[in-house]
Amino acid sequence: MKSNSPGQRERLLATLSQRGMARLSELTRSGITAATVSRLEREGAVVRLGRGLYQLPDAPLEANHALAEATKRVPKGVICLVSAAAFHDLTDRIPSEVWMAIGQKDWRPRLDTPRIHFVRFGAKALNAGIEEHVIEGVPVRIYDPAKTVVDLFRYRRRVGPNIAIESLKEALRQRKAMPAKIGQYADQAGVWETVRPYLEALTVDG
Repeated sequence: MKSNSPGQRERLLATLSQRGMARLSELTRSGITAATVSRLEREGAVVRLGRGLYQLPDAPLEANHALAEATKRVPKGVICLVSAAAFHDLTDRIPSEVWMAIGQKDWRPRLDTPRIHFVRFGAKALNAGIEEHVIEGVPVRIYDPAKTVVDLFRYRRRVGPNIAIESLKEALRQRKAMPAKIGQYADQAGVWETVRPYLEALTVDG
């Protein structure tokens, strides 16, 4: 059978080794049959992370594994708010779920794993300040530190004001975001009057 062919097996293992993890739809587009995937899963040669998402059993898991997995499940999403702050080392808080921004009309999937806290952004806010970082071979879109700080102030009632202030302090202390860039994002987001007192106090003290 085609699903038993050595070429299928080798291609599947090579694809997962290169990409870190892959969705079944990605594998089938590469010419790998669902039967091959199921057979290798039963053999223990691949593991299923969640519905339709696969990885090698000995793949190294990085601290930000959940961000890579979330991106594979929701390719259009952008890691934001608390998760972005944690990724950039702007907070000691370890989020229990992945915070992800999606568009106002984007489909919001229901997932058992990983746990994702979706936040809907308008088109301008959604597309601004995106960086791409490779985690476990997966290109993951994450907002840059300055944008993350401003978003935390925008959503301070949801995430809490303390993490916004903490992240602002750390972004400036570690020089991961320039005051002018933070101010620019804050002005564009309509929260400049909220951010300005903290930004001025911290830059004067610095």
